[in-house]
Parts: sequence; structure tokens; C-alpha cells
Amino acid sequence: MTFAIAIDRVSKTFPASKAAVAALQDITLEIPAGQFVCLLGPSGCGKSTLLNTVAGFTGPDSGTVLVHGSPVAGPGPDRGMVFQEYALFPWMTVAQNVGFGLEVKGMGKKAVRGRVDALLRLLALSEFADRYPKELSGGMRQRVAIARILAIDSPILLMDEPFGALDALTRRSLQDELLRLWAELGKTVLFVTHSIEESIFLADRIVVMTYRPGTVKRDLAVALPRPRDPASPEFNRLKRELSDLVTSEQSRHEADERHAVTAD
Repeated sequence: MTFAIAIDRVSKTFPASKAAVAALQDITLEIPAGQFVCLLGPSGCGKSTLLNTVAGFTGPDSGTVLVHGSPVAGPGPDRGMVFQEYALFPWMTVAQNVGFGLEVKGMGKKAVRGRVDALLRLLALSEFADRYPKELSGGMRQRVAIARILAIDSPILLMDEPFGALDALTRRSLQDELLRLWAELGKTVLFVTHSIEESIFLADRIVVMTYRPGTVKRDLAVALPRPRDPASPEFNRLKRELSDLVTSEQSRHEADERHAVTAD
């Protein structure tokens, strides 16, 4: 079976002034096409490093990453990345931002306009087509960032805490929107979050990572039917289980920091 993403015994260490930092250690994950997977864990557990490795922004020190059976040698159009910081061009309008990747690929102006118009309708952005990012709310800017990635039609979406800077109501609205798009378009999603509730609300599967070096502590399938109710007993049972797992890693993180301060 060829997986959308296959991570095999990946390790990564970064140099530092005092001592090298082991970010990832012997991580193995296989993600089928169309699955929604959340990487969950405390700050410093290597979630973003693992995502960047799949994206091709950084290479592993050992192990391999395959996307649809081919080794990852760098960024590529088969993987679209959505960041927390929106990463929009401030001098471009909404429509220009969404169409930028298509123009770079050499698509004709008429075809670009048709694709952009369709995506703006899909994400309820049509009336904002001629606005600039500074004229939009944080939630609207993130919609534009998602539309821009969808424009190039990558089968895999890599999302690094894309809703982390948003208020609770906007965050829930965009979570619902993302689930609608995922169900409609059939993308494979690898989503980094530190929010336990967000991971349960979104994912088919939650991979809990240990504090540094990041390893897979638990790989949990989420069997709750959609749409999911955060007030349900089943949702909260899983929330408590995940909270225990993440809290134990956070406690280990804090103990390491206290030890480092004492050693200094």
C-alpha cells in the first residue's frame, strides 16, 4: 500500500551554543490518503519540526519521508502549507494572493480568474476580492491563506497551528469550514496543534508526541461521529485521556527547565 505520507524512523538534531537539541527521535508514521491527522503535544516536542520535514523545508538527519511513494527532497506542489502567521503578500489584493501560485505555474489569466472566483465563492470571500490583507480580520486573512493553498490543488495540506492566534468564536467557525472543505475535497491533512479540544474536534487520528526529543507517545483513532459535540460524555472522556498524556509531557518539560536553571 502506498500512503499519502510515510515517515520512517526519522530523527533530527539542531546545533546549539551549549549542546545540540534533539528535536525528533525515531518517528514512524503512515498516513493514508484522505485522513485528517493531528500532531498534539506541548511546546518543544517537535511537532512543527516534523511538519517542516514533511514539507521539505528541513531534512532529517536519519530516516526517510515519502509522499505518495516518492522521497521528499524539498518543497513541492503536492504539499500545501498553511502557517499561523497567514503569510499573505500585503501589496496584493485577496484575489491576487489567491491566484499568485497559479500565475507562477504559468496558467493563463482567464483560467486563473475562473479558478480564483470559484475558490472565493467556496470560502465566502467573493465580496472581499479587491481588499488588501490589512483591511481584513485575522479570520478572513486565514481564509485567504487557505484559499491560496487550495488554488494549487495540493492533495496534502500541512497546517501549523493555523487557528492558534484567533479568538474562540472565529477559531470554531474556521474549524467547521476546514472540516467542510476536507470532506468535500478529499485532501489529506496533517495539522499541528497544542489544543486538545481542537484535535478531538477535527481529527480522524491524534498522534501525541513526547517532549524533546519528540517521539510518538500515543497514536489514537478518534471514533466519535461527526459533527462532534464538545459537551458530550464521549468527547470529554477522550479529552481527559489526552490531557493526562500531554500534561505528563508538559511536567517533564518544566522539570527539565528547572534543572537547566539550577545547573546554570
